[in-house]
Amino acid sequence: MSSLLAFLQTLQPLSPALLAALQAVTTREALPAHHQLLVPGQVARRVYFLETGLVRGYTLLHGREISSWFMQAGDFVISILSFFTQQPGDEYIELLEPAVLHSISYEQLQQLYRDFPEFNFIGRRVLEKYYVLSEQRARHLRAHTAQERYELLLRDFPTVFQRVAVQHIASHLGMAPETLSRLRGKAG
Repeated sequence: MSSLLAFLQTLQPLSPALLAALQAVTTREALPAHHQLLVPGQVARRVYFLETGLVRGYTLLHGREISSWFMQAGDFVISILSFFTQQPGDEYIELLEPAVLHSISYEQLQQLYRDFPEFNFIGRRVLEKYYVLSEQRARHLRAHTAQERYELLLRDFPTVFQRVAVQHIASHLGMAPETLSRLRGKAG
């Protein structure tokens, strides 16, 4: 949990009371690779902080898995739409590696916001970070060639090919696995 608290401290100093409240409500879990944190039809009840491991979010489109995002140690993992609306989602969230996660429930998060006004600042900063990442991913898909999307992914996530299956990477980049193989061949 120290990595979560250290990250939050970089955003805003935590008062002793907020620190104690966070420690009281945070749940630690060690889970195996391929564990599903969320499946379609479920409501996302928890927000996770990834201490170790790798996670992907994906949806099914005409029977094909489309990877939306990958998150690694030091990132928050959440199904935004389902968590904040508390409605069933259409997204899968799957651990690609064994992971250690720290989480709090939707209700606990809302209570922290009510009890600790300074925690609202932290929440806003975290949401800003991930909104920017989401916008960047959307722009990359709309405005860049396959080659450029590949290069940007390698720049932002240099170990991706050691940690993620090629078919997941290809679907994330919006291309066929064969196209990705050709791009890798040209670059290598």
